[in-house]
Amino acid sequence: MRVKDAAVVITGASSGIGRATALAFADAGANVVLAARAEEPLRAAEKECADRGAHALSVAVDVSYEAAVTEVRNQALDAFGRIDVWVNAAVVGVFGPFLVVPMAAVRRVIDVNVMGYVYGSRAALEQMRRQESGVLINISSVTAFGPTPYNQAYVISKAAVRALGSTLRQELQLDRARDVHVCTVMPATMDTPFFHHAGNYTGRTVVPMPPVYPPERVARAIVNLVRFPRREVIVGPAGRMLLLQSKLAPGLVERFLAAYADRMHFSREPSPDHDGNLFQPWPDTEAVDGGWHGRRRTVVRRAATVGAIVAAGAFARRRHGDRPTWGPVRGWRTAGMDGHRRMGPG
Repeated sequence: MRVKDAAVVITGASSGIGRATALAFADAGANVVLAARAEEPLRAAEKECADRGAHALSVAVDVSYEAAVTEVRNQALDAFGRIDVWVNAAVVGVFGPFLVVPMAAVRRVIDVNVMGYVYGSRAALEQMRRQESGVLINISSVTAFGPTPYNQAYVISKAAVRALGSTLRQELQLDRARDVHVCTVMPATMDTPFFHHAGNYTGRTVVPMPPVYPPERVARAIVNLVRFPRREVIVGPAGRMLLLQSKLAPGLVERFLAAYADRMHFSREPSPDHDGNLFQPWPDTEAVDGGWHGRRRTVVRRAATVGAIVAAGAFARRRHGDRPTWGPVRGWRTAGMDGHRRMGPG
């Protein structure tokens, strides 16, 4: 499919991967409809796309409401007459031990990251089936096959998004809808504001696990999927390596990811409990990147990947043999099964 003059809908377009994708489509000559909750950043993204020569429209929407997502589709059709590409990129997250994270926060992640994608997929496919062509792109994550601790709702949601793509492709195959495509993108760790915006109940500041890649890398992959659709695409060498390892030694990968996340996903800087952007937009949400230095050279990233895996494996073995007395999130004690709040540093 040609990208130039295509009508493209992108959810989660106010920051991060969604905004990078909107700008990439604008640069490629597409018409873009941007959807997100935060109105001011969304309008700023619309203007940025228009400044790059695109016909752009922004729609403030919470994708956890089906009627709101349907309205995005309707406005896109009013503006451009068709929908050639729909990208589900809206995302929220919350970090914390399973017995500590509030159930309302877990439910909110599922509502946005799973049901939002279900609503978006249905709205897109209804139109694409009518016009007998189109590309639906859902953003999953490498955590769909390489889960990490203290991030349960997000991991569940991304595994669900991957499964959603598989079952939708099967139905399209059986219906012989050859020109309607469903693609799933699974990025490794990206340099986005997600780690600033996510809810946090760990007691420590969340940081991305290295290696970290620029979000523009995902945006390029998404644009290329419109030209050459594929079932699934992993973005980032670390993700491709993780997929191979998870197939060869799933138990070992599960253990070393537990140790690696515990060591590298949380800084020593304390953080108060907060909901982040779960229930309302976070201030300063206009950035594409999160300031995590995701634009380092590829050779540095690859070296970091190999080093991280080796170090994590050694750390996992050492921890298995001599387990520290600290709580589930290193350096912090947690309550017992009654779910009371955590105490200070151990």
